[in-house]
Amino acid sequence: MVTSSEKVALQVIQQAIAALAKWAKFDHPPLNDEYPEVTQAKEILRWQPNIKVGILRLVFDSVNLSDEPKKEITKKNYHQLKAIDNDHKEYPDIPYPLDTEPSSEQQQAFKAEINQALGNLLQDDWGNLSLLMLILEKFGSCLSFGEADVALVDMARNTAGVAVALLHNPTQEISLIAGDLSGIQKFIYSISSEGALKSLRARSFYLELVTEEVVQQLLEKLQLPRTNIIYAGGGNLYILASGTEENQNIVKKVRQEFNELLLKEFQGKVFLALDCLNFPLTELKDKFAEHWSNATKNLAIHKSRKFAENQISEFIAPRHSHEPCRVCHRDDVETLKPLNSQETDSVSACGTCRSMFDLGSQLLGVKAIVRSTNKDVKNTLHTLSFEIGSGHIYYHLFKNWKQIDKDSDMVLLVNNWHLEHYRFKSFKNVVPLLLGNYGKEGKPNSENPEEPQGFMRAGEMAENAKGAKRVGYLRMDVDRLGQIFAKGLDEKQSLSRLTGLSRQMSYFFKVYLNSLAADRKTNIPDTIKQAQADDGKLNILFIYAGGDDLFISGAWNEIVEFAFDIYQSFRTYTGNNEYISLSGGISIDDIKFPLYQAAKTSGEAEEAAKGNGRDSLGLFGEVFKWDEWLGKQNFNHLGDDVKKYLHSEKLPSLFGVYPFVKKLEQQDIGVNYSRNFVRNLLITAQIQEQALEKFKEDKKTPEALGTRYYLHLPKIAYTLARLPKNVLEDSDFRTSLKNPYNAPYFRAIATWIELLNRRN
Repeated sequence: MVTSSEKVALQVIQQAIAALAKWAKFDHPPLNDEYPEVTQAKEILRWQPNIKVGILRLVFDSVNLSDEPKKEITKKNYHQLKAIDNDHKEYPDIPYPLDTEPSSEQQQAFKAEINQALGNLLQDDWGNLSLLMLILEKFGSCLSFGEADVALVDMARNTAGVAVALLHNPTQEISLIAGDLSGIQKFIYSISSEGALKSLRARSFYLELVTEEVVQQLLEKLQLPRTNIIYAGGGNLYILASGTEENQNIVKKVRQEFNELLLKEFQGKVFLALDCLNFPLTELKDKFAEHWSNATKNLAIHKSRKFAENQISEFIAPRHSHEPCRVCHRDDVETLKPLNSQETDSVSACGTCRSMFDLGSQLLGVKAIVRSTNKDVKNTLHTLSFEIGSGHIYYHLFKNWKQIDKDSDMVLLVNNWHLEHYRFKSFKNVVPLLLGNYGKEGKPNSENPEEPQGFMRAGEMAENAKGAKRVGYLRMDVDRLGQIFAKGLDEKQSLSRLTGLSRQMSYFFKVYLNSLAADRKTNIPDTIKQAQADDGKLNILFIYAGGDDLFISGAWNEIVEFAFDIYQSFRTYTGNNEYISLSGGISIDDIKFPLYQAAKTSGEAEEAAKGNGRDSLGLFGEVFKWDEWLGKQNFNHLGDDVKKYLHSEKLPSLFGVYPFVKKLEQQDIGVNYSRNFVRNLLITAQIQEQALEKFKEDKKTPEALGTRYYLHLPKIAYTLARLPKNVLEDSDFRTSLKNPYNAPYFRAIATWIELLNRRN
């Protein structure tokens, strides 16, 4: 049965498809008379009758966090006219922006592609909200509507959301529902056991489904279609609804029921902060950013009073303690069982941890997820259940969407952009689920052939590493994301632009990172020169990749290179805006090193990078700006005192860490030469560091600067004299290594080369 809210949302989406069809010169079916709520919503968001589809400017260009008066944007970036498509590959290609408008030939080709998609629609398809929304997302994410940096898909979804919020709303107030799952770090990173990678990946996936279920509960109880979701992912959500007292009570009830579940399952480690902020509809267009910020701040109040609404007497009452679970350490479970039922000497674990371990074994290649009130569904790989209030909701996992009964309650298709799969003949109720889920398949377990093959294990990652057989762990997130959303767009801080920002960020971390890992050769920006030794699939695993951050493990050298790929891809994707950057931290560890400790170590490296003025990477115990690691000679990292001190020095041909490592790899200097070179570089670095200790109070005096930038010269000259003849003949290498601009990087260069040449 189609509800009135779905009819209203469908009409807006149909009108947006009609605008898309008009731009592509396609004859669409006639539209029905407009609902009054749709008319009012269009007036509020300024969807004028003469508004047209056009070429989309990059919304990231408008982000400015400077305290200086905002300057007019001189550099303009445009979206490629490229549909989000994975018809012929696992993940869609990354659509990096253009510095000029797409040509008329490119526009005509894109219009032809739209014509083909719309021409395949049957009469029933024009009433299929899920299908039409996916068409808008595929083709309308790179086209503007009215304003140059507002995407058609964002204007359409927001207008539909506002129109639905106007239904049965005598108060003429709108409610912004904000949610945040707190404790994610503690839930994911604090486990310790065998198979930890598998369990962590499962916990990350579980939290994605928790967020999805919170959203679904809200939509069902508030009678809202999915057009009312502004953003959902990474433990965060924003939804538009009517600002009625009844809706406030519904939000409160959902919050209480979910926290009862989380309290019971995870002993308070994870908490759902959920709140709704009401404001007049008249303030939606020009004051939405202020209300967005206030709604987010309100969540902090709930976080400071965790579980205050719930019955926690049973949780805090005196009780018998039992043998603690060897994975999550809870001690309230009377009977523990082996974590891995296939192994007799497996550690003892609680039911939740056993379920997570089993789930982790099944996640590779999951293509579809069925949400249902039915516990038993045929051909399922694994089933997760949520006890919400007095009922149960089940999520059934499948490797192939064709295995599923088309009459299923609701189907989530993972990273699936195939229009055919969203038609009524396939499923009655289907939505896409974007998921950062890249992982390479592991080898069969020779000791337990019955065990599902699953993702590559840590030991396999280490075996595939170059040099030292180590595993790398990368944590990374966007710098100052809260400020970007709160004030980055200044007077352009509208609902549609904020929606576009969050959507584009989500695409990068949940969609395009998969593409970069699976097919680097196609998806790396043209500006990146370094290349992997192998263009095949990387030996890495996405443990978590959410709305603006990630945690990835893999062969240590591939993790380091992939971190550089991510950074440069992200900077290109966001138009190289100086205010949008990433900071990251990498730890490199033995396979037996506890994963929760590796997560902590990489997190500390990331925090050190944030403390370096952001836009930095912590690696090998060092922290430098990304440009220093990569060898980009802009020298913005140097203070005015240092620039003045070194002004007479000629800039080196090779600069930074990475260029020296690559040069020495290409020279193939041999193990013995490499060991001597590394040892001398480390000695030089140690001499520098010890000499600089006495300048802690003032590191900018001429004596201190001389120590930092010139003390290395005698030792470096000695080191160079003992390198092979082919290296000594490379004048760029010799002069660059002695150059004072490279004095800070000896320890990082030496450590990297030592790991690459180590033989276990």
